[in-house]
Parts: sequence; structure tokens; C-alpha cells
Amino acid sequence: MTRITPELLTPAFDGQERRFSRAFAILEQAIAAKAFPGASLAIVHGGKLVALHGTGRFSYERNATRVSRDAIYDLASLTKVVATTAMAMLLFDRGALHLDSLVVGLLPEFAGEDHRRAEVTVRMLLTHTSGLPAYERLFLRFHTRDRLLAGAARVPLVHDPGRATEYSDIGFILVGEILSRLAGESLDSFCVREVFRPLGMEETMFRPQTNWLARIPPTEEDRDFRNGIVQGAVNDENAWILGGVGGHAGLFSTAGDLARFAQCMLAGGCGLISHDTTERFTIQDHTYPGSTRFALGWDKPTAPSQSGQYFSPESYGHLGFTGTSLWIDPQRQLAVILLTNRTWPDRSSQKIKEIRPAFHDAIVEALQS
Repeated sequence: MTRITPELLTPAFDGQERRFSRAFAILEQAIAAKAFPGASLAIVHGGKLVALHGTGRFSYERNATRVSRDAIYDLASLTKVVATTAMAMLLFDRGALHLDSLVVGLLPEFAGEDHRRAEVTVRMLLTHTSGLPAYERLFLRFHTRDRLLAGAARVPLVHDPGRATEYSDIGFILVGEILSRLAGESLDSFCVREVFRPLGMEETMFRPQTNWLARIPPTEEDRDFRNGIVQGAVNDENAWILGGVGGHAGLFSTAGDLARFAQCMLAGGCGLISHDTTERFTIQDHTYPGSTRFALGWDKPTAPSQSGQYFSPESYGHLGFTGTSLWIDPQRQLAVILLTNRTWPDRSSQKIKEIRPAFHDAIVEALQS
């Protein structure tokens, strides 16, 4: 298969990492404050990979494995953009996906007694304006992939479609299933062949192979559902019941691989996705009266933003529950990837919400100095 190789594939460190010392120091302080045990990051600027860095450890134990540049993290909801939205963009390019198609026409099981369900479109799912709730603990009621997918399709609406924005994992579970049916194959196999391999993302995968376990930080000591340490398996319980492959979660990757993906986006799709489609999916969508802060699949910076104060309005990105983030600024030709396991040993700490904006601000200030 022909590989699409953005220019960043040759790192351009040349001592440039030193200028990000204040940003790195913010991460060191966060580790000391137990916001997360360790972190891996990448910075892309002007078409080059200017920083790739790992710090801290897999957990808070003194002898825990050190985080290296090639640590593999559970991306959580970054799955929504790096896999699911990327697949949607490709199928849209090929004419297989129509944004205003009715969900009931693609997933007949989505229909129900609530007449509003017949109004929900794919665009609404992608922009989180479908009326579906943010989250449901489906894994407590449905214990197989097929049953959980059927349960997701029956989740009641909590808003009128197109009238309110509510970020919804349920919506993206359905997007993943819709795309799989349109493509005639699973989300993971499509993305490996059509996205990850062409971009040289050799360490990006759903359901990581067992011989990579030593490179994957644990995300949680789960005492409620799985009764053990979650490492190398998806943290999200609904995705776990789905066999590790969901439209909302399940992807694992390295900071370096995500830098390749980010540069492809900065390069207008780099020949993998058309420039027009890249623009369409990353511009804030105002199709419905219940105007959303989201683009198609992508989040947009809305003050106060986790991307900090400097990322331009043209920026787009996403966060992941486990402590991951990806922000891309076409105006600055900048992308910042931060991967952590802030959910270790449990999900209680919210300190990362203060760290991310300061970290991003320090990077932009370093580039401006």
C-alpha cells in the first residue's frame, strides 16, 4: 500500500525541545501533585515534529516503568476523531455517507414510539445535537456486543433533535455502527487499512496485542466492574462490552503516531482526505437552531478552553476521559498532543483541567518568544 508521508515524519528537534522547558516543567509539577503519574507529548509546528517527550512513570510506585516517547496510551474519546470521524470523512469523500441522512434509515432499530427519533440525522450525531443523553451505563444491563448496540439504539431522547447540544457517547456508539454498515466492515479493520497504515501509524490500534502490554500504562484499578487493574484493555466499560471497539472509545496510540495524524489534518488531508472535506468537518457547524460548539465530530475551543487562551477560533481538537488531548490550530500550523493516565488509580482527580490550559499556553508562548 502506498504510504502518505507528511513532512513531519523526519523529526526536527535540533535542540528545539529546550525552548519548551516551561511547558515540560508544568507537567513535572503536575506529576508531583499527583494529577497523573506520567505523560507523553508531541508538538508539531510548521510541518515539523519539534518535540516528542515522555516523563514520569506508569503509576505512582517508585519502581514503576518510566514513560518513554513511545508509550502507548488508551486514547478514550480521542477515538471519536482519530478513528470514527476520520472514517466518516473518508466515506463522505467517497459519496457513501450523507450528513443529512436519517438515522432510522441507516439503523432501523433506532426507530421507536417517540416520533422525534425519525428526525435525527447523522449530522446531529456528529455535532452532538441529536437529543441523546451524554452517557448511559449500558454495560450493567447488556453483556454482549450485539445487545449493547441494540440497547444504545433504544436510549430515549432527552432533548428535541437539533434544539440543544449535549456531548453524547451514545451518539458516537451509533455513528460507529452506522459507518461500519455503510462500509461493510468493522470500524477497526477499516481504520487500520484506510487511515493508520497509509499514514505510517504503526502503533495505533484497537485491542492492543499482548506483547505491547509493557508499553501501555494502566488506567485504573477497577474495583466495581472488572475487579482488577485495567491495562492494555479499554478503560470505558461500554467499549469493553463492545469487545474493545466502539465509535466512542477503544483506540490506543502513541504521541508520535498522533503527530502524524495531526500533520495530515494540518496539510488539508494530505491526499488521504480531500481538502474540502477536511475544512467542512473542522468548521463549527451552525445548521440547527440549537447551535453547537462542535464541528462535525471535532470539538472547537470555547472560552475557557482546555486548549488555553491562544489557540485560534479555527482550531479544533478533542479530549479523552483517561487524560488525553489533541488540539490542532491551522492558523498557527500547530498541533499539540498530550497523553496521560490521569484516571490512575481511580477517576476522582480533576487536576488535569487546570494543567492542560497552562501547558498549551506555555507552548504557544515559547513559540512566540
